[in-house]
Amino acid sequence: MIELSMQDIKEILYGCTILGTGGGGSPEKGIRLIEEAFKLGKRFRMVDFSEVPDDAWIATPYVCGSISPTTPELEARYAGLPELNDPLAFLAYKAMEAYIGESFYGVISTELGGGNTAEAFYTAALMDRFIMDADPAGRSVPELIHSTYNIFDLPIYPISCANQFGDVAVFPQVVDDTRAEALVRALAVASKNSIGVTDHPARAGVLKNAVIRGAISYAWKIGKIFTAALQEGKPTGMAVATGMNGYVLFRGKLSKHTYDTVEGFTVGDAYIQGEGEFSGSEYHVWYKNEHIASWKDGKVDVMAPDLICIFNDDTNMPNINPHFSEGMNVTVIGLPAPEQWRTQKGLDIFGPRHFGFDFDYEPIEKKHRSL
Repeated sequence: MIELSMQDIKEILYGCTILGTGGGGSPEKGIRLIEEAFKLGKRFRMVDFSEVPDDAWIATPYVCGSISPTTPELEARYAGLPELNDPLAFLAYKAMEAYIGESFYGVISTELGGGNTAEAFYTAALMDRFIMDADPAGRSVPELIHSTYNIFDLPIYPISCANQFGDVAVFPQVVDDTRAEALVRALAVASKNSIGVTDHPARAGVLKNAVIRGAISYAWKIGKIFTAALQEGKPTGMAVATGMNGYVLFRGKLSKHTYDTVEGFTVGDAYIQGEGEFSGSEYHVWYKNEHIASWKDGKVDVMAPDLICIFNDDTNMPNINPHFSEGMNVTVIGLPAPEQWRTQKGLDIFGPRHFGFDFDYEPIEKKHRSL
């Protein structure tokens, strides 16, 4: 068991933000949540599955929805409704415990992201539960079906959902993960594009072989590299690519960016004009909450499940979708996906064809040389 300090968690959340590939929520909001819990005297205790009894109950709390900024029109649609102050994932987790009728042992973050990982940590701290050093994605992902739980055929239900207006719903059973995605996404759309969810409640003995063990420690390693580079004034994107045997995919200035909210997702395109060694070339990244595919000079370059991470070189911070501005200097790096995603079933769930692209997955290392 490791008791995490505020500095430890900041490093973890920055690592998660980088692995969030543009999605996964805001690290600033995540850090504020963690600070709030520390002010309340709460503890953050992380454990490996080897330390957990096989019969211990664990569940996965998170927030689902669009990452687009709110608008006056959206706010007006919900005017007059009461609003709760509690984080949504926390509300959904409490609802799941009540439904199961058990005090859970801990939480697993649904993905690695500056916001959603913090939501899981906060929930664990407030309820005096443990944080598992694992997750079912190894990065951020746009849909509920994008989970190693799905690869290993673990049922997603029961599912609890809670929004900021006080509405709570529990699905005792759903047909499959695809149906769960449709149902939860519909509730998110009806809840100002954001809803708390808890799913996959199960015993540790069932979960331990269906997740990516050590995922939080992996994010922490990246966060330490990032933080050290930031403090030393070095380019953080380059530092992470070098320290993690990753790939520098492109560097340049953002020339164009468009996005929209589509069926509860933030979908957009970012175009970058190359500079330095990339002068004369253009890079295009398409995202659905998270960066999914990229093209260099019109040719397919990197694709999910491999990671495409964009850094704002003007602030030296990882960039979060859809917060691009014309003329900003960026570095795009790539990291290989966890091995679970590179299996045939993993690619069926989270490969480029799932997103409607007419090309097959090609591992990042076949096109690029690691640093």
